[in-house]
Amino acid sequence: MPRFLFSLLLLTLAASPALRAQEAAKPPAAESAKPETVKSESEPKPERSITHHSIRLGGAPMAYTATAGTFILRDSKSEPWARIGYTAYTKDGAEAASRPITFAFNGGPGSSSIWLHLGVLGPKRVVTPNAEFAPPAPYRLADNEDSLLDISDLVMIDPVGTGFSSALGKAKDKDFWSVDPDIESVSRFIAQFTGEAGRWNSPKYLLGESYGTTRGAAIADYTQSNLGLAFNGVVLVSVAMDLESIFVLPGNERPYPMFLPTFTAVAAYHHALPTAAEDLSALLVEARAFAVGPYQSALLKGDRLSDAELDDVAQKMHAFTGLSVDYIKAARLRVNPNAFRQELLRARGLTVGRIDARYTGPNQNPQAESAPWDPHGSAVGGAFTAAFMDYLHKDLKFGDGKDYRVSNRDIGQSWDFKHKVGTLTQAMVNTTPDLTHALLTNPHLRVLVLNGLTDLATPFLATEYTMDHLNLPPAYRAHVEQKYFESGHMMYLHEPELKQMKKELAGFINRTLHP
Repeated sequence: MPRFLFSLLLLTLAASPALRAQEAAKPPAAESAKPETVKSESEPKPERSITHHSIRLGGAPMAYTATAGTFILRDSKSEPWARIGYTAYTKDGAEAASRPITFAFNGGPGSSSIWLHLGVLGPKRVVTPNAEFAPPAPYRLADNEDSLLDISDLVMIDPVGTGFSSALGKAKDKDFWSVDPDIESVSRFIAQFTGEAGRWNSPKYLLGESYGTTRGAAIADYTQSNLGLAFNGVVLVSVAMDLESIFVLPGNERPYPMFLPTFTAVAAYHHALPTAAEDLSALLVEARAFAVGPYQSALLKGDRLSDAELDDVAQKMHAFTGLSVDYIKAARLRVNPNAFRQELLRARGLTVGRIDARYTGPNQNPQAESAPWDPHGSAVGGAFTAAFMDYLHKDLKFGDGKDYRVSNRDIGQSWDFKHKVGTLTQAMVNTTPDLTHALLTNPHLRVLVLNGLTDLATPFLATEYTMDHLNLPPAYRAHVEQKYFESGHMMYLHEPELKQMKKELAGFINRTLHP
């Protein structure tokens, strides 16, 4: 895949400058519980380290068990197929048959699960300043009082090529680096792990972030259609199911209106609008209406757009984005998100972030048309990587002498985005039909969608568009609910939003357990 296309496609932190140096992070040796190790690839066996801990959640103490290790995944012929790294947390003394279990992963493609793990779900979290660069080490790892562990057991999954996960037998890592093999392999891991852990009768939930929502929507359908495993609920964080709606590629103009309301939210946050936003919610309602109305109509006219219409739409875009009328007209109304990140605060010498546009950093090339870097990735990447490696070895007592791949750029550069739906093959994956089929064939399935208003990777209007095009009967439309956060892609990095996210997740699980 050409590098310019890869830079457009990567949905998570895998391509950020701070993380490139962490792609094959090798932590120092530490004392650890001796896992069940195996030397021969001809008879691969799982490895694991089991440790016991306690935490206060909801004002009460709770004992839990952590299992960090690798799982031997079998293919459809029951042959060893891959070694999958994971971390599982279970509440001590809980009845497995009634205790929910949540399987979670990040995206990329090419990202490990450390962001959800130490950002929101697990019993520990990395403490970073709000919308600022984290100070240098030592980093602070604190008890996560907003962990989901009081509500659900957790399994954090690293797909093949990330974390400790790798192909086995005749398979190669690259065999897994495409949409459908990725869906199948993670689905089979979930089903096989469920069986070995004795959790078939437990309420089951799926949670994916970013490309993890592309994967997650399809897994919800694959597991119940092929493996007999149905989920109670699916949580989609920062949605990227219909990639053509968010990838600004030659000949694809659909994303431009999808990003405009996010431009409005970002410009309002940085006080860059020509008129101060007194009521952001009301302003975003207006921005949505303009984006899917006059703006989209003007783009559809293409070269038939008159000068008068161009001027009128540019004036309105100026009001909603803070960009100059001349800049917008020079772009013929087509402002892509990377250009917006470079242009919005150019006069202040700043570039805004992509994953979370509340973050800013020095404009490294003031003459560049597009932002050359993402300040957000550099702001938090080092803190997450160092804190996770320290936690993995000292607390979970696993991984001594092993390379843990936080992010793997080779995956993003090699990824095949084709996806088969029925008898047809999509050139660019869109797992909306998968989620629709899962909902229609499992009338008890519920979906929770979480959106960040300052997310310039997966804009919230594109998510609304996706959910509005599930083609569900009226009685099923209430099975999908959306929530919003005044932060970015990883909304949980902002502590008030972390608490809101815990509230939304807990409420969702409780509602689906007791409808």
